[in-house]
Amino acid sequence: MKVILTQDVKNLGQKGSIIEVKDGYARNYLLPKGLAEEATESNLNIIKGQKEAEKIKKEKELEKARSMAKIVNNTVVEIKAKAGENGKLFGSITSMDIAENLRKNFNLDIDKKKINLTEPIKSLGAYETEVKLYPGVSAVLKIKILPAD
Repeated sequence: MKVILTQDVKNLGQKGSIIEVKDGYARNYLLPKGLAEEATESNLNIIKGQKEAEKIKKEKELEKARSMAKIVNNTVVEIKAKAGENGKLFGSITSMDIAENLRKNFNLDIDKKKINLTEPIKSLGAYETEVKLYPGVSAVLKIKILPAD
């Protein structure tokens, strides 16, 4: 019997996949527990429509990420911080500070987890860091740490 999985089932498949199982297994376990539904013509059309909608959604997200990557590549974040005589900061600049600056000054809403700082910035100067916007789409953000007046 062909069934469409409505949830991920261990050792069978993931949600939305169409699989062939024995009739008894489908009727006595998968269908009553709501883990699958029978692969009728109408159900197959519904799944096909859902997959197409998901594909379109992912393409839109990818296009949005690419356009945001162009903006981020041309952006220079300037952060003023208190520093000692030798250029060491009192405290440090983290990805949270950078994300907050992007949101406030450039109206870019980028999650702090997507800003890939290997370690917090602890001295004045210019830095570059990678921003992962979407799987396969990343940008390089330029950061300038300036002394506070």
